[in-house]
Amino acid sequence: MKEKLENIKKEAVEGLEKASTIEELEKLRVKYLGRKGPLTQLLRNLKDVSPEERPLIGKMANSIKESLEESFSRKLNLIRKRERKIDLSQGEDITLPGRRPQMGTIHPITQLSNEIIDIFLKMGFFLAEGPEIETEYYNFEALNTPPDHPVRDTQDSFYLAEKTILRTQTSPVQIRVMEKFKPPVRIVSAGRCFRRDATDASHTPMFHQMEVFQVDKGITFAHLKGVLEVFVQSFFGRKTKLRFRPSFFPFTEPSAEIDISCVICQGKGCPVCRKKGWLEILGSGMIDPFVLKTVGYDPEKVSGYAFGMGIERIAMLKYGIDDIRLFFENDLRFLRQF
Repeated sequence: MKEKLENIKKEAVEGLEKASTIEELEKLRVKYLGRKGPLTQLLRNLKDVSPEERPLIGKMANSIKESLEESFSRKLNLIRKRERKIDLSQGEDITLPGRRPQMGTIHPITQLSNEIIDIFLKMGFFLAEGPEIETEYYNFEALNTPPDHPVRDTQDSFYLAEKTILRTQTSPVQIRVMEKFKPPVRIVSAGRCFRRDATDASHTPMFHQMEVFQVDKGITFAHLKGVLEVFVQSFFGRKTKLRFRPSFFPFTEPSAEIDISCVICQGKGCPVCRKKGWLEILGSGMIDPFVLKTVGYDPEKVSGYAFGMGIERIAMLKYGIDDIRLFFENDLRFLRQF
């Protein structure tokens, strides 16, 4: 058995010396160290060796196997080094600088979110986050949305289980924050939302939204207007005008849609604003007393405002983009522009 082991080692070493390519070396390795190789077979048949010789033979076989594996690895490195050598006679200039890998950039939606958040942080707001998987209570009930409201239908919301959905808005963050903290609270929040919208130039099932709200003693609609004016002029430019239109939202009363003078035509009228000179950017209003009572606030002592905006919509207005799908197609030709 010892002679057999010595012969296997001798044949393998001789084969190693002759191998000149990685392919030849791999065939040799499989031949001697593979599952069907002589060393593997010998180790499997140790049970047939006498109990006295078994430890000695086993130790010798393992030692030869380890030695051959090391020799194969060494020869593989030598072959690879040889194959990597550059033939300078072919005219290749190894002094030329290498090609740098392309640097990635932050996605335009993330860039815009950070820019908007920075504006509100400078105004004294705090950043808050909430879960993307929400309960009906936080997403609807606590925000004064009745059970028969259309948005609660399975055709509009993604239900994961009974009374559990993918959030349709960032407004649940309001409830979660007010449950944990007493007034004053001043919060900005951003994140992904989900709705059963058919994909087209202005809708996608997943989108990003920004939520801003403040609750304190003596908060009025004038505070809402002042904060929005600072935001709009900081983000779109000092010449941008602001317009409030009466509207309705279950969780605010009174409510208003906010328009800005068209950033493309400066209010003169163009195809983007449909010749009206105004662009709708967000919904806003004073927080409904029902919502304040739900979180344990006294609406007789405190009041607040809230507003939310779709970040993709803001990006489309700011950069003059006419198709929301461009943000999600991962086309580098588009993304490298930001």
